[in-house]
Amino acid sequence: MENNQNKNFQYTYSAKDQDKIREIRSKYVPREESEMERLQRLDASVTQKASMQSIIVGVIGALILGFGMSCCMVFDSQWFVPGIVIGLAGMAVVAAAYPLYNYVLKKERRRIAPEILKLTEELMK
Repeated sequence: MENNQNKNFQYTYSAKDQDKIREIRSKYVPREESEMERLQRLDASVTQKASMQSIIVGVIGALILGFGMSCCMVFDSQWFVPGIVIGLAGMAVVAAAYPLYNYVLKKERRRIAPEILKLTEELMK
């Protein structure tokens, strides 16, 4: 009688199924960010912020330039000179996008430098 009680059915999954199970499980387990991943994220955030700000300024400048060109080409002669002035202002805003990128990049690098240096010191040990 004792033998009947110990007869349990066990099923083992194949390696392919195990991989699928681990993949699904990894979606639900809280994941900690490694120091290397944090370093890469911080470095990318610096250039991302500078890029986004300069792109926004460049697009705004291009729109102002386009409005100035429209004033010159579409409207009567009364808008020709103001259109040129508006277009030149748009060109100035577009031209300011690259110096803005460099300024924001340097500013963000200075702000994040202590944390980056601390992480690199830990990783290089």
